[in-house]
Amino acid sequence: MVIIVFVTAANSSEAKSIAFELLSSKLAACVNIVPMIKSIYWWQGKIEEGEESLLIIKSEEDFLEKIVGKVKSIHSYEVPEIIAIRVIGGSKEYLNWIKLMLAS
Repeated sequence: MVIIVFVTAANSSEAKSIAFELLSSKLAACVNIVPMIKSIYWWQGKIEEGEESLLIIKSEEDFLEKIVGKVKSIHSYEVPEIIAIRVIGGSKEYLNWIKLMLAS
């Protein structure tokens, strides 16, 4: 099953490093980077606010554990956001392309 994995990073440079690592390891077919998002979240008992970059990773469910491990191994955060959702539909050609890219 095709999945989308969301990962936030401290900045665009870290996001790009994570993207290239996932792509070169054949764990992702495509990674989009949204260079600046505003994040507001609870951390250590108080509300924090900051700017981050967001990675939108297209992959397959079979690779999720490896993606989580890879991201954790190179990410600067103590607890990086790594959230995956299943893709329930879309362009069949695009979904097939994702599978093809990860199979080669």
